[in-house]
Amino acid sequence: MKLIELNNELEIPVVGTGTNTYGKKGNEFKGELRGDTDEVDWAVGNGYRHFDAAQIYANEEVVGKGLNQSGVKREDYFITTKLNTNEGYVSRDWIDAEINKSLEKLQTDYIDLFLIHFPWDNSDEIVEVWHVLEEYYNRGVFKSIGVSNFEEKHLDLILQNGTVKPVVNQIESHVGKWNDALIDYNKSNDIATVAWSPLAGIEDDAKEVLEEIGERYGKTYAQIVLRYQIERDVIVIPKSHNKERQAQSLNIFDFELTADDRDRIASL
Repeated sequence: MKLIELNNELEIPVVGTGTNTYGKKGNEFKGELRGDTDEVDWAVGNGYRHFDAAQIYANEEVVGKGLNQSGVKREDYFITTKLNTNEGYVSRDWIDAEINKSLEKLQTDYIDLFLIHFPWDNSDEIVEVWHVLEEYYNRGVFKSIGVSNFEEKHLDLILQNGTVKPVVNQIESHVGKWNDALIDYNKSNDIATVAWSPLAGIEDDAKEVLEEIGERYGKTYAQIVLRYQIERDVIVIPKSHNKERQAQSLNIFDFELTADDRDRIASL
C-alpha cells in the first residue's frame, strides 16, 4: 500500500474505504443498522487499513465493532471521522459531546483524522470550531485534523485564523467533476486531497474509454479511475458492498498509466 505523508508527517494509506452505508439494511444511507459488520470484515480481510467514517452516517459503531473484533492492532488502522456540521454550529458542549460519542462508538481513545464535515455560513463559528479541534489535536486525541467540502474561501479562513494547518480537504472528485482547480489549491497550501465517491459520475461514453485503457493493463474501468487519482497524489475512499470489488480497488499498484492515458482520462 502506498502511503502519503501529510503536512504534520503522519502517513495515510492512499486507498481507504468509505463506510457510509456499511451495516445498513438495503445498503441505504438512511437504512437501519442490520447488526452485523460484514463489509468492514471483508475490507479488513482484503487488506484495507484506512476507514473513512462520519457522525452523519449514523453507523460509527459498525466500523468500531468491526475493527475492534478484527484482531488487527489499533495502531495499524487509520480511522477518519467527521463532526456533523450539516446544520452548522450548536455549542462547545455539543462539540465535546459529539466527539466523545465518536470515540465511544469507534471503540478507540484517539482518532487518526478528524474533519469538519461541511462549511456553513458563519465565519466566526467555523473558526471557533477549528480552534476546538486544535485543542484536541494538541492533546493527542486527534492525530491530525482537517476539513471536508471546503472551498478556497473556507480554507483561507482556517489558514488565516488557525494555528494548525488542515492536513486534508476531503472533496468531490470523479469523472465529470475532477475538481482540478481546488485540488491544485489544496496542493499549493500543502493540504492533501481526499476524493469522496471517486467512482461516481461515470457515464457510458466515459466508461468505454476507461475500459479500452483498462484492457491493456488487465484492469477494470474502476481500477483505471482510481489509479489516475492516486498517480496525482489524490487519496481515494471507494466503497463497495461486494467483497471481490473491494479487493479490486486495492489491486491498483502493479501498473502505471502513460501520459496519453492520463490526458484522455483528464478530458472525460
